[in-house]
Amino acid sequence: MKVPLALVVDDEPDIRELLELTLGRMKIDTRNAADLSQALTLLTQEHFDICLTDMRLPDGNGIDLVRHIQQQELNIPVAVITAYGNMESAVEALKAGAFDFISKPVDLQVLRNLINSVLKLSDDYPKRDRRSRDTLLGDSQPMCRIRSTIEKLSRSQAPVYISGESGTGKELVARLIHSKGPRGDKPFVPVNCGAIPSELMESEFFGHRKGSFTGAVGDKAGLFQVAEGGTLFLDEVAELPLHMQVKLLRVIQEKAVRPIGEQQENPTDVRILSATHKNLGQLVEEGQFRQDLFYRLNVIQLPVAALRERREDIPMLAEHFLKLLAARSDHTAFILSAAALQALANYPFPGNVRELENILERATTLCEGSVIQADDLQLPEHATEPEVSPADHPPELEPGTVPLDTYMDGIEKEALLKALEQTRYNKTAAAKLLGITFRALRYRLKKLGLE
Repeated sequence: MKVPLALVVDDEPDIRELLELTLGRMKIDTRNAADLSQALTLLTQEHFDICLTDMRLPDGNGIDLVRHIQQQELNIPVAVITAYGNMESAVEALKAGAFDFISKPVDLQVLRNLINSVLKLSDDYPKRDRRSRDTLLGDSQPMCRIRSTIEKLSRSQAPVYISGESGTGKELVARLIHSKGPRGDKPFVPVNCGAIPSELMESEFFGHRKGSFTGAVGDKAGLFQVAEGGTLFLDEVAELPLHMQVKLLRVIQEKAVRPIGEQQENPTDVRILSATHKNLGQLVEEGQFRQDLFYRLNVIQLPVAALRERREDIPMLAEHFLKLLAARSDHTAFILSAAALQALANYPFPGNVRELENILERATTLCEGSVIQADDLQLPEHATEPEVSPADHPPELEPGTVPLDTYMDGIEKEALLKALEQTRYNKTAAAKLLGITFRALRYRLKKLGLE
């Protein structure tokens, strides 16, 4: 195995020497440059496995170097060294294509963790299967695009914000970004931010020491400690209360956590991926989500398409789920009749892929034999036309063109569907959200053909 070669770019001789000594102990050769010009010259002379560059250089900055390496397609992971607390520059570097960032003063353990992650991307390291077609199913253009993006994102440490409706598979996307990258052999820790009581949230995320509060009968590792070296996936991140948003922001900036009851912060090596079905940008505008935290989580945004936007993938997904259901029920096989497949193709799927799986699971229970008929699907009749989506806004009210009952039904339908989506189709929770009884919700759903 060849000895890795690193390019160190910094105008301070002491910093260059510190970095060279650290890398040398890791059996990595180095070349150093005092400015951007020298660095560009060295890049033409040798192939480097990693580049460490200061943000501020006499004749430019580290982001210029990151962009040059990206434009020339040199395939060199770049880590940018930023001034203490200067997260704006760090985020800009990550957006430009940097692998990661380190804050001054450089924590040598953080540096070693970063270098080890980079070395796992090298040609000499055992290859990790980067294909995701067998996991993230679909041959539509949106799915081909997202698989290609996942491959690129897996080679970075930048925070990724995965947006999309409920049921589109955002956690699956997050797991793929993790498993295809250098952290794939470390923990992937998913957490639903809306499922943790507010008063327990700090302890759950950061851990606590024995006796730090009433009920703390022993030391407890937080989610950051559990995910050490791996990935922490913050699902439904929009549900974080404001006091936790402040604390999470600090952890991302300092790359360190302080358990409750402990005096000092401990370095943490965790990649943050986040997701929500809500419009996080709109919540920022409404003052419900901190703009500075959104800015740091949303370094790279990865939208996941709704199922109705990739209808051509429905037959493949249906076949996949039916195979799983047949194996689970010890059944030979299930197939869809032509009419059933057409009905699915026309249905708008407000619950997306998760809803498709639930519909097919119900249909395999109801069907007689192995062939699933359209009636077995029990799809609401109102939603079988592709051009009509329950998520659409109600029609504009123009005198003499839209009956008042139809217009009001449209508004009510949209409110019901939004409440169901927010509560992941938990009808009891949806009724509570709408301020009506469970019985009243069932009546309205049945009345509007949504039951």
